Amino acid sequence: MSNTTEQNSSPTYLINIIKKELHANMNGIASAAMRQTEDYRVNFGVELPRLQNIATEFEPSHELAQALWKESVRECRILATLLMPAKGFDPELCDVWAGDIRTVELAQIFALYLMRRLPYASQKAFEWIASERLMLQVLGYFTMCHVLRKGEMRDRSAEELLDHLACDIQSKEPKLQTAAVKTLQIYAAQSEINAERAKKVADYLF
Repeated sequence: MSNTTEQNSSPTYLINIIKKELHANMNGIASAAMRQTEDYRVNFGVELPRLQNIATEFEPSHELAQALWKESVRECRILATLLMPAKGFDPELCDVWAGDIRTVELAQIFALYLMRRLPYASQKAFEWIASERLMLQVLGYFTMCHVLRKGEMRDRSAEELLDHLACDIQSKEPKLQTAAVKTLQIYAAQSEINAERAKKVADYLF
């Protein structure tokens, strides 16, 4: 492989191309408003559909995804989630990324586009739900929503989930409460038995 070809396929080179596209698609109003949250070092305000289009221009790559995530830029982290291959994304690295998540938006995207592709999604969802960190708990519930939709919940695990839900839908943290309620709704929609179990939780609380 020539030096030019190596340079053109390097993460640094590709990230420079990506940033040029982000600048070209920057939404100034959205970017200014979202920067005020201070959740990212840089925020271009580019909307998700456009980021999905940008992602199709690049081959999924563990190396590129890692480099994008380290940028601590909203759009780069979303693209990292879209471009990270499931194979090779081990549980340890998954925990590192999950610990960096500061917004509900990124938690939702992370769960939808990456966690649902992973064989250990259910395990991580329970670990995060049981943690004491708010955004990890929220991410855990968003991940659990996809586990439920795939029909990968066993009865014993369901009992554990309902115990967590009974506690967290009473949370004073709106983000956690919303994620827990959404999870309970999806659980209830899976079957009549689930609906009855969910109703008992809801009736007991409200």
